[in-house]
Amino acid sequence: MKTLKTSKKWYSILTLNLLLLATACDSFVAVDLPKSQLTQVAVFEDNATAHAALNDIYAKIRDKGILTGANTGISNQLANYTDEMVAYGTPTNPSLPFYNNALLPTNSGIADYWNSSYNQIYSANALLEGIAASTKLTTEHKKTLQGEALFIRALVHFYLANLFGDIPYIKTTDYQKNAIVSRLPIDQVYNHTIEDLKQAIVLLSESYSTTERIRANKWVAKSLLARVYLYQQSYDKALQEANEVIQQSDLFVLEEDLDDIFLLQSKETIWQLQAPVAGQNTQEGAVFIFETAPPPLVALSNLLVNSFDTGDQRKTHWIKAVTDGNAVWYHADKYKERNFTGTSKEYSIVMRLAELYLIRAEAKAHLGHTSGAIDDLNLIRFRAGLSATTAATKEAIITAVLQERRLEFFTEHGHRFFDLKRYNLLDAVLSGTKSGWTTYHRLFPIPQIELSTNPNLRPQNSGY
Repeated sequence: MKTLKTSKKWYSILTLNLLLLATACDSFVAVDLPKSQLTQVAVFEDNATAHAALNDIYAKIRDKGILTGANTGISNQLANYTDEMVAYGTPTNPSLPFYNNALLPTNSGIADYWNSSYNQIYSANALLEGIAASTKLTTEHKKTLQGEALFIRALVHFYLANLFGDIPYIKTTDYQKNAIVSRLPIDQVYNHTIEDLKQAIVLLSESYSTTERIRANKWVAKSLLARVYLYQQSYDKALQEANEVIQQSDLFVLEEDLDDIFLLQSKETIWQLQAPVAGQNTQEGAVFIFETAPPPLVALSNLLVNSFDTGDQRKTHWIKAVTDGNAVWYHADKYKERNFTGTSKEYSIVMRLAELYLIRAEAKAHLGHTSGAIDDLNLIRFRAGLSATTAATKEAIITAVLQERRLEFFTEHGHRFFDLKRYNLLDAVLSGTKSGWTTYHRLFPIPQIELSTNPNLRPQNSGY
């Protein structure tokens, strides 16, 4: 099966198809494709070209939009938006509006999240429609392609909903329908997400198609489903899905060495995004690591750095100090490489096993299984060199889990923001530390151009 490094045999076909697709999808309300593009039969007459088209969608997710590891992605921007990072540099630094909590409906970064996401969703829908119409693809390949496309559609909608609130859930490439689509309440978005993930789980294999874990399988879809159920407060279902993933000990193991967790071959990785070329590492490393002070763009906040308990080895292994001789700044050091290496050493990890243990711990606490919750929580604490938690009650355990998530997942795809949001703690935590923070900042504004193009998307989110 092909990896993201598409073979030259199909390069010319895909370059044309996907270049045209990209130029046609600046806005999801204007994504009707000419007959010669991705929806054309030719792409789906061969297993290899169909897989290459799917791999291109993964590449889009890696390179642009919400989950990109570049400084425009949420690993950086939501860290600035909350209390994990501080933005520096000139007024052109795209992180400054996020750090100052000064986003406007005309912000180009917000428009990019919206447009790139619906571009990716459109691509997944085009793939699903092309697969359904194909008479050339084998049944096995159809199932794999459909399962992964459904996973991608669910994944992107899930992040959009948690950033923007009520959003459209797009399941078609039909321009006439998409041009007048309306926003759905987030509960309905979650229901559609769950439906897509359940279908994906049935279709997907339990094994990975490559050793690098760069394509979704059944356990990747189940991991996301566990998270969706957790956010939905369906704790019994979150517990069940997390437990099933954790039980796959032949695939997933908590790495004992903190420096091994973010390596390409980490057994803790559930899903990661492949670097575009051999020898390249993560965009996160290039963004977060700086070697001279003051920081050129961003640095970890002192509030985060000082929140680690004495002896917490995550502070030692995942945070690095840089000084100019007078002052000290800190950068995230989870990914160690910021430049090309002879062989890629790190890929951008989107899901890893530690999250499933903490999902299970949180779900158990809500369900009253306090001893089991403590056991899962302590697995993460012990690995960090800490002693057992002193939390004993349901409320104390939940607070302890949230603190552990803060220290375990800082600068990873917005976990801090989403955790504070789902527990209604954004105001309590950020109003005292961020001078620009206001309650309505719990949602991003809908891009103004989208509201102007499609009145059915109105009203604008409150406060904007």
